[in-house]
Order: sequence, then structure tokens, then C-alpha cells
Amino acid sequence: MAAAGGPGAKKGILERLESGEVVVGDGSFLITLEKRGCVKAGLWTPEAVAEHPDAVRQLHMEFLRAGSNVMQTFTFSASEENMESKWEDVNAAACDLAREVAGKGDALVAGGICQTSMYKHLKDEARIKKLFRQQLEVFARKNVDFLIAEYFEHAEEAVWAVEVLKESGKPVAATMCIGPEGDMHDVPPGECAAKLVRAGAAIVGVNCRFGPGTSLKTMTLMKEGLQAAGLTAHLMVQSLGFHTPDCGKGGFVDLPEYPFALEPRLATRWDIQNYAREAYNLGVRYIGGCCGFEPYHIRAIAEELAPERGFWPPASDKHGSWGSGLNMHTKPWIRARARREYWENLLPASGRPFCPALSKPDA
Repeated sequence: MAAAGGPGAKKGILERLESGEVVVGDGSFLITLEKRGCVKAGLWTPEAVAEHPDAVRQLHMEFLRAGSNVMQTFTFSASEENMESKWEDVNAAACDLAREVAGKGDALVAGGICQTSMYKHLKDEARIKKLFRQQLEVFARKNVDFLIAEYFEHAEEAVWAVEVLKESGKPVAATMCIGPEGDMHDVPPGECAAKLVRAGAAIVGVNCRFGPGTSLKTMTLMKEGLQAAGLTAHLMVQSLGFHTPDCGKGGFVDLPEYPFALEPRLATRWDIQNYAREAYNLGVRYIGGCCGFEPYHIRAIAEELAPERGFWPPASDKHGSWGSGLNMHTKPWIRARARREYWENLLPASGRPFCPALSKPDA
């Protein structure tokens, strides 16, 4: 099987999906760069693109090498509402960094917007759409390849975002940070998906807030809802890189471990290979990650779906599939681990003698 190809003529996002290709998204920026000392928890705004561009560029590069087809601009919460006068420069710098790295491989640039804090206390459609439109103007000027409205917990606001992004004429993806219970107004996942497609989204799904298993349950409900409504769209999932089966409706932000003690919940690369396969079998063709998703998790998606994609990512040069590189180890009991069955059936220990298996959400 060949390694990933280098720069050349790039097909658009819809052209790829409509031909049946697997598109591999990228992973965690906010939580990963917070751990690296480049982002401050709280507002989670992306000043790092201006203050620490090398760190952002390096993370983009790691995801590209791991097999990502999409460099999403690091513009989460980068609106005038959250960043005042900094917002425009940050959005422009984020586009430039994503484009620079995308040009080193077969990757597209996606301009991303997210929910506002304003919606919860002031459902002013005109003001909220103005915030989205400001970011869109930068994305249009920088000529991103497509657009993503992500991390919406209310279907109504997500629809407003899609309506604005459609003004560009570029393909629009829309993902909600909801679980199987639906959005915060109790709109079921299937109905959320239908609303987004009717608003003009060509790609719909979920991102963040919930772990791989829960996210795939929600995707199943979205798919069923679209089928029941007689609608079609490409499906997209970008789950957390953490296991969160004990989450309530609000997701991992309600867990007592959020955001500084989530490491014991981190998914293994083998968990993510299974997630990728389950997503593919469900019919999802845009598969990536969100908070907690490190480059090696993206590599796990790319390796699991390498037969379908027809190539291995560059980062796989240093990794044997399902632990095969352990065949060279000097210890026979470690050599015995060089097989898929071992890693698929392993129940990893936490190393914490009195650590509970689950938590009670704070909300």
C-alpha cells in the first residue's frame, strides 16, 4: 500500500465525499495547546495563532502527517463577542497557518465558527448572524475551501450559522455538540440533522462534548432522522478523545474532572481504531476528533481505514499496525502482544487503586 501523496491538484470536500472517499478530520487544539501552555482555559479563545504561531503550525503539521485531510482554522470562539478588537487578526492568521500546512499535503482548509454565548440570554438573530458574518468575511477573503459550523447545543442557532455560511457559495458542514437526548431545547438528534440540511448544510453530524461510543449513538439517530424525513446529506463525526459514558445531557463539561483531570479517561489508539471502523460501517465518511484527540488518535483512524483510502499516512512509517513492531522486542511476553486480538481485548488499568470507574456529573 502506498504512502500518502504530496501536494497536487486537490479535489473539493463534496467531490471527495460524493466519490465515496474517507475524509479524515483533525483533532484537539484548545485542550492540547492549553496543556502546552499556549491557551488559557475559560473563554478558550485562540490568541495562540498570533502569540504562538509555531505551536499552532506544529500541531497542524502533526495532524497532517497523521493522515488528516482537513486543516480546520483555529478560530473557535474567535468572534468579536469574545475577542473584541483582536478577532479579525486572529481569524486571518488562523487561515494563513492552516493554508500553509494544507499546502504541504493533500489537505483542504475549513473555516470554522461556533456557538455564541449571547444566544443563551439574548436570542437576537440579527446580532448573532452579524458575528458569524464577520468571521465569514475573513474566510471568504482568505478563500478557504469549505466552512464548518461546529459546537452548537441549540439547533436554532446552528441553523442561523448555516444560513450565514451558505451566503459564501462554498460547501457547508454543520456539527452539534449534542448526545442522544438531543439539543438543549429537547430537539431530537434526527430532527436537528433535518433542520440543518433544510438550512443548506451538505454535511451534518456531531462534534465534542461526548466520547466515541456516545457520539456514534447520536450519529445513528441523526441518520435515521434524515432517512425518515426523506433527506440526504454526508455524515460527519468528531468525538472527544475521552471516554464519557457517565455524562449527562451537557456532556463532559459537567464532569468534575473537566477540564484539568481528564487524562484517566483518555481513549487508547485501539479504541479509536474501533471508533473509526464503527463510524465507517454506519456510513460516516468524514471522521475526525475534537478535544483530547491527539495526532496518534488521528493516525489510528487513518490506519484502520487505510484499506479503504488506499494509502498509509506518513506517521505510520514509525508505527506497526496493531502493534506488529513488537515482533522485534527481546522479551517474549512483549513479542506476544504483536497482534490485533491482544490490543482489541485489553482492558487497560488506570493505575489508580481507589479511582472510581464513573463520576457523577455536577449538572
